[in-house]
Amino acid sequence: MNKIAKTHHSRLEVKKSVFIAYLCEFKNYKDLLQSLKKEHPKAVHFVYAYRYLNEHKQILEDKSDDFEPKNSAGLPCLNALRGAELVDTASIVLRYFGGIKLGVGGLVRAYTAAVNLAIQEAELLKFEFKDDLSLKINIKDFNKFKHECLKHDIVFNPSFNKEEVLIKLSVNEKEKNILKNFLSLT
Repeated sequence: MNKIAKTHHSRLEVKKSVFIAYLCEFKNYKDLLQSLKKEHPKAVHFVYAYRYLNEHKQILEDKSDDFEPKNSAGLPCLNALRGAELVDTASIVLRYFGGIKLGVGGLVRAYTAAVNLAIQEAELLKFEFKDDLSLKINIKDFNKFKHECLKHDIVFNPSFNKEEVLIKLSVNEKEKNILKNFLSLT
């Protein structure tokens, strides 16, 4: 499975209609959709599709044709995400109508091509299952903890109080084992 590294967009023109496809992290798609609707008030359709993992590591999916003929827009976008094995990813395709009707087959091809173009141009990363953790450590152990995390490229977010440090991190199994080993030594 894959995920995108950062938000990306591409532009495709088909028979004078312009399709602008955006890829973003699932958690950002609602905000991006609202902002695109404000930035592009003359676009006639805002089609979306997304795939994400729930807390049980199940892939959940949804799509919207946004008043295009049924399954001519959202489903092709979703199938493009499936084909690239993308998770925790959403696609939003906005369309400026060019005056020429494309028909259902033409819409399927255009929306598929728009999302596939964005996928080809975007930077993709291998997806890893990560768990969110919160740890409390003694403030005197923080520098050793920081060193261990930096050595293994583990990203963390500390917040300090008088004697303890609360640390929030998102780790895969390998990183979790590194931290368990480190914490059992301290």
